Amino acid sequence: MTAAAPLIEISGVLKHYPALRPLRIAALTVAASDRLVLSGFDAAAAEVFIHLVTGASLPDEGEIRIDGRSTRDIATDTEWLVSLDRFGIVTHRAVLIDAIPIAHNLALPMTLSIDPMAAEIRVRVEQIARDAGLDVARIDEAARTLSDAERLRVHLARAMANHPALILLEHPTAPLKDRAESEAFGRTLRDAASKRGFGFLALSEDEAFSDACEGEKLRLKPVTGAIGKKRWWG
Repeated sequence: MTAAAPLIEISGVLKHYPALRPLRIAALTVAASDRLVLSGFDAAAAEVFIHLVTGASLPDEGEIRIDGRSTRDIATDTEWLVSLDRFGIVTHRAVLIDAIPIAHNLALPMTLSIDPMAAEIRVRVEQIARDAGLDVARIDEAARTLSDAERLRVHLARAMANHPALILLEHPTAPLKDRAESEAFGRTLRDAASKRGFGFLALSEDEAFSDACEGEKLRLKPVTGAIGKKRWWG
């Protein structure tokens, strides 16, 4: 992690949810420029973590600060949306509209006026499609034609659309079928982060993806909440 001012500061967090044990995070500091891959979260814990960091839910104990402000101090919907603007989120829980073109799905984070699409929005859509590794020649096809690997790249493109400081990824490569697809997506994330200037925090157990994106590897110990360097062979 870098010495830049932290975007996320987590200290002494405990959150109960339907699981054998609560989610515990003793301490985690993330700068906007960081590139991290954090393992030790199952699917349910990863969802809880994303909700906590984005302020969609509050910890039962401890504190989460975003740009120096506690998520407990967010009092209105407007304040929450402003806080959320710092993040792009890649999650398979996000809904794509399969009946409309891929391009329209890509445009929705930017505008609700998608049919017809303004020329300047079309330019932005094509650029984020390229940066996410999508075939621009296919983006006028219906989203139902997307493969799992392409669908993941649409989620990444949408996460990048409004220039977030940090992208949060929730087990992104879980649906992918082989190591080569995971590696390809990792390289795409790495290159997009360099080109567009965002950091990322990926919750993942996928070694191929983690190696390819070149993020710093950390691991959560669920019992204690301690986070330390990850050794894949350990």
